[in-house]
Amino acid sequence: MTEPANVLGGPLSMCCEDPMTGYFRDGRCRTGHGDRGVHVVCARVTREFLDFSVKAGNDLVTPLPRYGFPGLVPGDRWCLCAARWKEAFDAGVAPPVILEATHVAALEFVGLADLVAHAETP
Repeated sequence: MTEPANVLGGPLSMCCEDPMTGYFRDGRCRTGHGDRGVHVVCARVTREFLDFSVKAGNDLVTPLPRYGFPGLVPGDRWCLCAARWKEAFDAGVAPPVILEATHVAALEFVGLADLVAHAETP
């Protein structure tokens, strides 16, 4: 089994373990069978993005303890659905992306140049 690659062609880095993210809840933005949302974009969420997401029908703010979901606050890293990130990009509210932790599958939804233009800077 090969290691998943990031959008830069290197190994996929950890996105976040607190809160634990990823479709498989292993901290990495990997995808696989059953991941209809394709949760592959590692982003540092912003207030503008969270508000946009709630309005789009995906409340990432409200805690859901029964699912171990604490609710996100601005500054958290989270594996976003590639299509949702693209929608936010088109609306002008795309959050910064951590390229090393964003799965290569994101490139099926958004161009590398757009991801690079929104890359988080240290």
